[in-house]
Amino acid sequence: MPLHHLSYAATGAFSSFLADYISQKPELQPYYHRFPKLEEFGAQIAEKQAAYSPEARQRLVAALREQYQGLGDINPAVVANLELLGKETTFTVTTGHQLNLLTGPLYFIYKIATTLKLSRQLKQQYPEYDFVPVYWMATEDHDFAEINHFHLFGKKHEWNSEQVGGPVGRLRLDGLQEQVLDQLPADVPAAFRAAYAAGGTLAEATRRLVHALFGEYGLVSIDGDSAALKQALVPVLELEIREQASNKAVQATNARLEAAGYKPQIYSRPLNLFFLTPEGKRERIEQEGDCYAVRNTELCYTQDELLTLARTQPECFSPNVVLRPLYQELLLPNLCYIGGGAEVAYWFQLKQVFSDNHVPFPMLLLRNSALYLGKANAGKLRKLGLTPTDVFRPLPELKKQVGAALGQEEISLREQQQALAAAFQQITELAQRLDPTLVKTVAAEAQKTAGGVAGLEKRLSKAAEAKHETAYSQLTALKDKLFPGGDLQERVDNVLSILINNPGFIQQLLDAFEPLALEFAIVEEE
Repeated sequence: MPLHHLSYAATGAFSSFLADYISQKPELQPYYHRFPKLEEFGAQIAEKQAAYSPEARQRLVAALREQYQGLGDINPAVVANLELLGKETTFTVTTGHQLNLLTGPLYFIYKIATTLKLSRQLKQQYPEYDFVPVYWMATEDHDFAEINHFHLFGKKHEWNSEQVGGPVGRLRLDGLQEQVLDQLPADVPAAFRAAYAAGGTLAEATRRLVHALFGEYGLVSIDGDSAALKQALVPVLELEIREQASNKAVQATNARLEAAGYKPQIYSRPLNLFFLTPEGKRERIEQEGDCYAVRNTELCYTQDELLTLARTQPECFSPNVVLRPLYQELLLPNLCYIGGGAEVAYWFQLKQVFSDNHVPFPMLLLRNSALYLGKANAGKLRKLGLTPTDVFRPLPELKKQVGAALGQEEISLREQQQALAAAFQQITELAQRLDPTLVKTVAAEAQKTAGGVAGLEKRLSKAAEAKHETAYSQLTALKDKLFPGGDLQERVDNVLSILINNPGFIQQLLDAFEPLALEFAIVEEE
């Protein structure tokens, strides 16, 4: 399998923050726990094992079994991992993502593939333990506009629904068949249609699809929107309502990050909780004097009333982006969280929140990123004399490289411009001696002449390019194909654009990815 790597910095598509984290700059070390290296996981295992109670494990396994009941036939690999989670020597590697329609952009797939591969590698390194890959379903997120569409073969497929404002995992699939599924190409794998055609909610459909794609690898999906699981959140809710501790911790961390030159990724509120209303909405809780008000409703509680509700009905509360990671780590015997660049950045704001709640902070790993090169595109690239890593360079540079390979003369009238400038300088000096009023006239003529030469240079360059117009058109089209809209392929294209022609794509990713290498991969179709 042809495989190429380059640094994240060389792609020009990742932040300086990530480059600093990957290089382990001392300024960032206070904001994470252990850097993701195989040898560091031993200490992480010991710490999590000491903190994770048998009761938490029993609650997790019972809830997962209940969540998988409606799935029908469960892959034996998932059944085995559900059994393993009941053992005190089993730990998880977790990634999380929104319930993007039909998986959304490619990086959804890359996150999970990274999680699967790292779980395997940990088993090899620590054979006395077991490691279960977990996908945390962001079912309580309420930003429908972020998840209701995907791009396939240059076309945007979008699901419009009036069910907005509540947890997306609870959405019924009304209208999805007509608006999206019926519009898909005929050769889309059956699992994609079947997952949604079965009806139910978006959470149920996403679980079915993820299981169809990754069940054979043992991936376990967890939905935190569960009354049983929310029992673990009670101590966090109490601390948040009484002291608003998370906001204080994040604000203090943000100040230190900003002083070190890093911009915080997420915004913390005085109270980092939402309320799940009886009408199915997810609204912020805000303190107004002695009242804890639920926005856009008439609900208002005293602190004591809200604390009582937190103890008796914790399922009414939903953590926001500040507290959701803490909730996840309370539920899971987790060692490492795998996320994209923005996710890793915002976890750096949360270490003190974990400390305040006496929960071990997981190791943070940047997911694998990749560019996929199909056979046809790889062939076009080589025909143009370019390597797979060349495509990350700007288009003008690539045109020059291709032009040089084709024997195109590089057009530059720089020397002529310099000679003209020198000549006009002499004329200016002469005018200054004979009649200073003519100096402005000379300057105007110099500017006019320079502009004319610059125009000639452009026309000559176009004439030279015209000789190889076909090659340049192919190059431009290829660049647009691999970087849709100028962005990374993984941030736009859907996995179906590859799976339809390459059913073995997921296994190819697992073979190619090296999670702890922290390099960008270019994966060619086998």
